[in-house]
Amino acid sequence: MTSYPLLLKQLWHTPLTNASHQEIVYRDQLRLSYRQMYTRIGQFGAALAASGFRRGDVIAVMDHDSHRYLECYFAIPMYGAIMMTVNTKLTPTQIAYTLNHSGAAMLLLHADFIPVIENICAELSNIQKLIVMTEGAAVPQTSLQFDDEYESWLADQTDDFGFADFDENMRATVFYTTGTTGAPKGVYYTHR
Repeated sequence: MTSYPLLLKQLWHTPLTNASHQEIVYRDQLRLSYRQMYTRIGQFGAALAASGFRRGDVIAVMDHDSHRYLECYFAIPMYGAIMMTVNTKLTPTQIAYTLNHSGAAMLLLHADFIPVIENICAELSNIQKLIVMTEGAAVPQTSLQFDDEYESWLADQTDDFGFADFDENMRATVFYTTGTTGAPKGVYYTHR
């Protein structure tokens, strides 16, 4: 029996203690040590707090399989919010449905998916903050109004954010099915 709740943040204990300089490699583009990755996750948590998000809020991520996606996958649930992975294989109408149905208050959007969100932004009812993710390039021309760019959003934050403990049965993530028998359905996973 553990003496602490089974939260995603507990997965960082061993690598930070025993292998903090071991690297996480993202393709041939980026290398981060476990310590550096955890620092960025802490900055993400601080950015969520500074933006006024609370435990239980849904934060949507529409990105490729990247180092930023990994940061989101840890930071959002560790903060106590719920990470929604936007299924990019869905139609734009289904994407709008899942964003609205989940109650997503924020969307972290890779620049490659700007055209999809441009086409449905008028239908999105809950998004309060829109952050764009780029590969170091300028943000493409768009009608969308971004609140910030991901790297600059993180850069202004402290890197020693203290992730609090909470009930391990809280929702950590929500994924949506492809909706083969009707509308896409949300599937939640807890920390446990």
